[in-house]
Amino acid sequence: MSNIGYARVSTAGQDNGLETQKVLLEEAGATKIFHEKITGTSTMQRTALKECLDYLREGDTLVVTKIDRLARSIIDLNKIIEELKESGVNVQFLKENMTFEANGKSNSLGTLLFNILGSFAQFERDLIVERTTEGRERAKEQGKHMGRKAGFSPKVMQKAIEQYNNRAENKMSVTDILKLNGIPKASFYVELKKHETEN
Repeated sequence: MSNIGYARVSTAGQDNGLETQKVLLEEAGATKIFHEKITGTSTMQRTALKECLDYLREGDTLVVTKIDRLARSIIDLNKIIEELKESGVNVQFLKENMTFEANGKSNSLGTLLFNILGSFAQFERDLIVERTTEGRERAKEQGKHMGRKAGFSPKVMQKAIEQYNNRAENKMSVTDILKLNGIPKASFYVELKKHETEN
């Protein structure tokens, strides 16, 4: 009978968040911790979670810092909990202060609260996705660019266009020019078209 921890963060840049989860899990008595960096909504295989679930044995307790660290949706959440309970594994969520016991001691109020909390977590994620999508659409309508800014200056682009115009003399291919200046192909042709129109 062991406490086994599972920790997850969404991106590689959240190392502090992962370490914080590990500390909390250790403080809760986790003797072994599985962890990974993957978004909750990703369709990619959650390798560490699968390894964790395979590792758990009857009488063990899976300890997770928050409900949304474990599952992609309320359906996913319920599926994992039910499968673990059937295998004789308890599940404990630290932030929500909730434990689901395999022997059926979890009361109906606890199950209701669990479903409500899971639903709110899913609802919040859906709202974020919706707002992000709406923001992108507004930006497109206003002619704004969203995402990473181009990693090259107008001078670099001008230089690449000059090299392109003189490619017969300098014996450079378009690929060579783009690689040399670090310019994406699509961006180059957009700027080249503008340049040709202006001239």
